[in-house]
Amino acid sequence: MAATGRTAGRVTLRGTLAANGGTHVAKRRSDVGTLYRGSPGQWSWIAHRITGVAIVLFLFIHIVDTAVVGWGPEAYNRVESVYQNWFVRLLELGLVAAVVYHALNGVKIMLFDFWPSTTRHMKGLSLATTGLFVIAMIPITWIIGKATLELVGWL
Repeated sequence: MAATGRTAGRVTLRGTLAANGGTHVAKRRSDVGTLYRGSPGQWSWIAHRITGVAIVLFLFIHIVDTAVVGWGPEAYNRVESVYQNWFVRLLELGLVAAVVYHALNGVKIMLFDFWPSTTRHMKGLSLATTGLFVIAMIPITWIIGKATLELVGWL
């Protein structure tokens, strides 16, 4: 990026003034504005927050459906029958995926917190975390997916 002119100690870059002596961060433009694709750290942070919220929501639902046992076994059995739905089984698979990702990413965050020098390897550790997640989810998806397909009658 070349400067297009100088104005009283400031460098003008593509029509904008860089007040800090010319340091300018290039951003891609799209039809709707600046396009930021993020870094592995940003996407990891977002996924960690989303999985954390999903786990908390499940815990709330779990407390409510377990509390139904106070109204008797028939009420509890009615609530329990919801878990025999194929869609709820897929949600359970999503919950397991959220817990596994959240746990692995939490270990990665603890590594960064306890040993700050590991931040030099952030991209590699992020890839390792993702790889472990995928490897762990293959048999889990097979087990839960097979049970779900049997419930639907496709196996």
